[in-house]
Amino acid sequence: MADKAFIHESSYVDEGCTIGDGTKIWHFCHVQKGAVIGENCSLGQNVNIGNNVHIGSGVRIQNNVSVYEGVEIENNVFCGPSCVFTNVTTPRAHFPVHGVYAKTLIKEGASLGANSTVVCGHTVGRSALIAAGAVVTKDVPDYALMAGVPARRIGWVCECGKRLGDSLCCDCGRKYELNGEQLHKVQ
Repeated sequence: MADKAFIHESSYVDEGCTIGDGTKIWHFCHVQKGAVIGENCSLGQNVNIGNNVHIGSGVRIQNNVSVYEGVEIENNVFCGPSCVFTNVTTPRAHFPVHGVYAKTLIKEGASLGANSTVVCGHTVGRSALIAAGAVVTKDVPDYALMAGVPARRIGWVCECGKRLGDSLCCDCGRKYELNGEQLHKVQ
């Protein structure tokens, strides 16, 4: 574990975890065995990181989020308060899966709004923005703006987070082009 990480005294970090320099783990968190958390991350109050979960650098996980085994979070992802991940497609209390989890990938720069849910087995694309309360039930393309239950694409967003208009050019100077149902940054 990194000597330069902050871990609040009320939190538990199991043996066998890797915590990157500059990471802050706040009140009442639990980081379970085998978890790897990158540099300069922030875990808000009451965050649970499951066994063997991999989290990149620069990730912000707000209060009351559980990241279960089978979920991977790349760099610079934002997980809003109380967002939800699942890891079993058809859970049954009397038929446990014993470590067989559906894989979920949250790609670099994506943002998950407060109380949003990502159903396991799906990928949320690079710099995608999931609205508060949305329920992701299928793969999300890069730069997609998703809202609703189930979540559907209602637009596109720039890497900087601003909603893109019809020109697919952002005020920040970035430009995109649409190829079928996929948006790609061109500048």
